[in-house]
Amino acid sequence: MSHTYTLSDFDFELPESLIAQHPASERSASRLLDGRHAEFANRTFKDLPSLLKAGDLLVFNDTQVVKARLFGEKPTGGKLELLVERVLTNHEVVAHMKVSKKPPAGTELLMVGGYTATLLGRWPNEDGQLFRFQFSDEPHTLMQQHGHMPLPPYIERHQNTADAQHETEEGKAEDERRYQTVFAKHPGAAAAPTAALHFDEGVLQGLEAQGVSRASVTLHVGAGTFQPVKTENLAEHRMHSEWYNIPPETIQAIANCRARGGRVVAVGTTSVRTLESWAQSGLTSGDTQIFITPGFAFQVVNVLITNFHLPKSTLLMLVSAFAGFEHMHALYRHAIANQYRFFSYGDAMLLEKTPASRTA
Repeated sequence: MSHTYTLSDFDFELPESLIAQHPASERSASRLLDGRHAEFANRTFKDLPSLLKAGDLLVFNDTQVVKARLFGEKPTGGKLELLVERVLTNHEVVAHMKVSKKPPAGTELLMVGGYTATLLGRWPNEDGQLFRFQFSDEPHTLMQQHGHMPLPPYIERHQNTADAQHETEEGKAEDERRYQTVFAKHPGAAAAPTAALHFDEGVLQGLEAQGVSRASVTLHVGAGTFQPVKTENLAEHRMHSEWYNIPPETIQAIANCRARGGRVVAVGTTSVRTLESWAQSGLTSGDTQIFITPGFAFQVVNVLITNFHLPKSTLLMLVSAFAGFEHMHALYRHAIANQYRFFSYGDAMLLEKTPASRTA
């Protein structure tokens, strides 16, 4: 009989001291929990090439995090913060808005840096949780000049407060360098694909020497990735939407990998969501609201590299669907007991698809 999981099944106690506030001294110095088998192995990320096989295909998310956190004020002087989720045409953006009292549509906001943002309404409809704005200049240029890296809410920095403009240059430089993958290419993300943060040139060269191929997809990670699920009945959860694209050469690389008997190794849950959205819909580009929970039949991904995720999060549900619910609980207990570092700047684990989630 299939088990019906509820939100409480994905809760766990995590000591605050295990939430990584800064990255490891070097990217590949992170620890790697090899959780592919019943017996877990504590390794470092530099070991990854030796754990994969010639003929395997690594699929990265090559999205680039933009300086999406912007500050400003209403005509009344009230302070506000915008977190840009996506850039549209005609200098328009979609964003989260943090403000004590929401201004009416048509209000022109004065932003730190001297530009304006006019509130056009909610998005994607009048009941939408996000807001649509028109900037007075090209949004990517404005974000690059006046924005701040949108660090996750559990990382304690001035950048996550109204004092963001007072963040030290040294602190800003570290986060702008390390909260970005070495192969970030397409601007548009409000959060990093964090499993890929562990890769550096040394690991990439080791993988190439091992005969492991590489391909990329793009999924612009939204801030919704940090939102905990609030409904006990998972079927009632409204999943956030993210834009993805899979280039033709990646589809060909997957076909070649399958033909030679290799495994598709997804780097991060965002790569999983992209590949499995394509498998479900047949669309190589578009918006996805895919919500992967235990019982999901994975059609593309065989192996997963991922970080440790938030309690009650959709990402914890995804990895539980992939590697098995009980197996994931045991892995998390092991990680906490062995002082692994959690979340975006934390350590990683290597997982294999459980036989129960394989398609016939």
